[in-house]
Amino acid sequence: MEEQKQYAVSTQPSVLEKIKHILGLDRAIAFTVLARGWSTMAGVVNILLIAHFLTASEQGYYYTFASLVALQIVFELGLSFVILQLAAHERAFLQIHEDGSITGDAVARSRLASVFHKAVRWYAAGAVLMAIVILPVGFFFFYTHSQPGAPVAWKLPWAAAVLATVATFQMDPIFSFLEGCGRIAEVARMRLTQAVVGSLMAWAALGLHYGLFAPAMVIGGQALAGGYFLFGQRRLLRFLARHDPQDNTVSWRGEIWPFQWRIAVSWLCGYFIFQLFNPVLFAYRGAVEAGRMGMSLNVASALTGVAVAWVNTKASPFGTLIARREFRMLDRLFFRTLWQSSMILVVCSGAVFAGLVAVTHLHSYYAGRVLPMPLFAVLIVTVLCNHIVFSEAIYLRAHKREPFLPLSVAVGISTACGTLLLGKWWGAAGVTVGYFFTSGVLGVSIGTWIFLRKRSRWHHDLPTVIAEAPTGESDRGTATHQEPSHACK
Repeated sequence: MEEQKQYAVSTQPSVLEKIKHILGLDRAIAFTVLARGWSTMAGVVNILLIAHFLTASEQGYYYTFASLVALQIVFELGLSFVILQLAAHERAFLQIHEDGSITGDAVARSRLASVFHKAVRWYAAGAVLMAIVILPVGFFFFYTHSQPGAPVAWKLPWAAAVLATVATFQMDPIFSFLEGCGRIAEVARMRLTQAVVGSLMAWAALGLHYGLFAPAMVIGGQALAGGYFLFGQRRLLRFLARHDPQDNTVSWRGEIWPFQWRIAVSWLCGYFIFQLFNPVLFAYRGAVEAGRMGMSLNVASALTGVAVAWVNTKASPFGTLIARREFRMLDRLFFRTLWQSSMILVVCSGAVFAGLVAVTHLHSYYAGRVLPMPLFAVLIVTVLCNHIVFSEAIYLRAHKREPFLPLSVAVGISTACGTLLLGKWWGAAGVTVGYFFTSGVLGVSIGTWIFLRKRSRWHHDLPTVIAEAPTGESDRGTATHQEPSHACK
């Protein structure tokens, strides 16, 4: 009896385990949150260092660099997410071992290798094109919108930022592929390393009075950490590179492109939603106001990054559950994750807002480096709305479909038009309020309607497998290797 009591006590979950269950923490989320937490802390340090070492005009160049470098999305065309989902759907019927070998369904193994081959080729060509296009675009933009006053040495920093981006651009599809293969925690740990190394290199550049080289140092640090990680994954990558898919290749025209072009258009619209603000304000209102907007967006992005960790790390499991038709388990996982991530975002946003109010009140010098607090509050509310829509999009896109395309186009066009018009006349205030109505109000209302409608339709048409089939032993008839007959509408 005494032994039974001891056993009963020992099986009771600890306080730490209860907290982990409530928050939905696992290794992948823990590493991702640590990376986002580091980025948030590093963002605060960046703000202080930028305010100390850079002039207000240089701050505008600093954040506009990031917005222009984000044009890489034009050359990626949303393929990274497509790669993740294709790999996740094939992995549902495979076992990937630590030594890099893959066992299970032969067709799925060949198709997985085919996805890897196509991803590497696409991004290698895209990296060359990106260097050829983005570098002169940046030179043209900064030459034609140069500001009066003390000259800013931006040419070499801009070139370094673009070249570093070219290096990381070629690694990103492999990271997405490995996440789709189930190595989510490993990739999350690597991203933590990237965040730490990139921040340290950027701080060194700022401290040595090479501040505008800091964006290049951040990206260069990410490239170094990413390259080291891929070296550790060389066995699996070598196996896939050498594997001949033969007749079991993934059809670009039949399977990848119908999904990719929709994702590509949505992501391009996302550029106009998130990255257009700084260049427009830089051109219309000058580098100083662009710098305020850039720093405020940077803080908001850090908050979003922490919450998104919960959903992003579930993109691969979502795809695997869908491939196995386990929709009840999918819904339980999604709604629990959405609730947990939203609560985290609300708490973190409140804490950051209170901290900014205190800092700007006590140190008026820093108040001029961010948006006024009422505008920043509007930005935070918009971020909360965007998080809901982003989570719903991850869920639906895990079905290898993109129903958010019309919404993305509508929000992208309306946000771009609002930014161009309101930014010219009312500056950052007009841009922020316009962003709230187009991306926040319009996005969350129509996005949630699309989510509920598509989820009900797609799951009603397909049988739900309640019992989980052993990996690699599922009925091939339930696999998604044939082009789905249901097109996105």
